[in-house]
Amino acid sequence: MPTALAADLVSDGTADARSLDEQFHSPVIAWFEANARDLPWRRPDAGPWGVMVSEFMLQQTPVSRVLPVYEQWLARWPRPADLAEEAPGEAVRAWGRLGYPRRALRLHGAAVAITERHGGDVPAQHAQLLALPGIGEYTAAAVASFAYGQRHAVLDTNVRRVFARAVTGVQYPPNATTAAERKLARALLPADERTASRWAAASMELGALVCTARNEDCARCPLADRCAWLGAGKPAHEGPARRGQTYAGTDRQVRGKLLAVLREAVTPVPQAALDRVWDDAVQRARALDGLVSDGLVEPLPDGFYRLPLT
Repeated sequence: MPTALAADLVSDGTADARSLDEQFHSPVIAWFEANARDLPWRRPDAGPWGVMVSEFMLQQTPVSRVLPVYEQWLARWPRPADLAEEAPGEAVRAWGRLGYPRRALRLHGAAVAITERHGGDVPAQHAQLLALPGIGEYTAAAVASFAYGQRHAVLDTNVRRVFARAVTGVQYPPNATTAAERKLARALLPADERTASRWAAASMELGALVCTARNEDCARCPLADRCAWLGAGKPAHEGPARRGQTYAGTDRQVRGKLLAVLREAVTPVPQAALDRVWDDAVQRARALDGLVSDGLVEPLPDGFYRLPLT
């Protein structure tokens, strides 16, 4: 049982490197080598741009929905410069129904910056990635790790859940990433760059396929015999209530319906066409105002609207 090692990691963020490799790194990476999904952004020909596109699309969106849009996106815009040449509204149009369409604008903005600042090549340095518009700590670390094989702590929801259970012995991590989680992730990071990048991908895949939010499959988990949460009898979550994501009837749903009309149109759309998508005039107006404020929709004279050109 990993109680002593887990206690060391949680209390002071330190542990013997050999113990970490034996108890965490080696079994998880070996599991990954045997069970990793064959995803297009993991293939060598994806390149750093393919990795970056996937990271934008996979935020809060399952792989099954991302795959067809990702393939179409890379076929149309195989390089950042190809996307940068297009109007940002075309990125929103191609984003389709992935949700959270501001990600499309951010990805377009990153493509423009990559073209202008880095000669069209996705930068390899973490600091340069972090300086791109629309890229935060997670995405910068993920691209540096997955595209360039560098040593960074990559903390997404799946990884945080694996660490919470295996090391700290709780069912779910906090709603927002904490300093303690970042410290733990750094303590768990292998010293070798290649091993660290594999560990980042492997721990993420473990959370996506086995150590899932619900119906976890502990029998298939390579950490089952050393998981602090399982060893404690899988105690129920006692922290703050986990946030649920509702959609039906929300402003998000209305925004999606309005954008769907604009995506399908080849010319500016009159207000009357948008009015037909939702009966509640107040909510519809609020949603449309939000789209305009977010830069996703451009208002024109005489009550017409279109996806943004600049």
